[in-house]
Amino acid sequence: MLLSGKTILVTGVLTEASIAFKVATLAQAEGADVILTGAGRGLSLTKRIAGRLPAPAPVLPLDVTSDVELSDLAGGIRQHASSLDGVLHAIGFAPATALGGGFGETPWSDVATALQISTYSLVSLARAVRPLMGDGGSIVALDFDATRAWPAYDWMGVAKAGLESAARYLARDLGSAGIRVNLVAAGPLRTMAAKAIPGFDGFEQVWKERAPLGWDVDDATPAARACVALLSDWFPATTGSVVHVDGGVHAVGA
Repeated sequence: MLLSGKTILVTGVLTEASIAFKVATLAQAEGADVILTGAGRGLSLTKRIAGRLPAPAPVLPLDVTSDVELSDLAGGIRQHASSLDGVLHAIGFAPATALGGGFGETPWSDVATALQISTYSLVSLARAVRPLMGDGGSIVALDFDATRAWPAYDWMGVAKAGLESAARYLARDLGSAGIRVNLVAAGPLRTMAAKAIPGFDGFEQVWKERAPLGWDVDDATPAARACVALLSDWFPATTGSVVHVDGGVHAVGA
């Protein structure tokens, strides 16, 4: 029961295939009370999928581009819990023009959208929940290896590189309060987010050929377990880190 007595906020639950759904499921199995968030048209999806968790979980609205919903988040959480012990940031989006080629032709307005939702939202979410976290806690964000330029990933790759940097600065600033900030860089998984990436099959082939441990694009459990471990008290002196859960692809050459 790694998370016994803890309350965990999980963003990004849209389908049962999502890493976030698996994290919420494992967190409940490890003793946590889970609160979910959903955004815009996805809010109804989150509410429906919440019913498939082992235990009931409230769902709060959270559009990270809305100052109003960010400022209301703490109050919404307080209706269900007096404090918060952990947060999973599983938020990312890029307009179609920012993916799939034409990197240098993407207009700034679309780049700005990708960066606000996929990168800056980690900071805005941390700020929104900070009053509930007191001294201690863990923030975990989902990442994809940003040390390389991947085919078709384009501005989302840039956004993930920014996410990694933002996590380091948050780790620096929140460390004095005992709050840890880490990322889990998972290998490619067949999630709703993956469907938005043109040429996703190419990622599958890379992992099939290069992962020393092998890789199952349909199994989010390894990534979810890493998230749950980082949300627990078992990594008390780890912050500002990227934990790779990718079968080892990041560590090997071509």
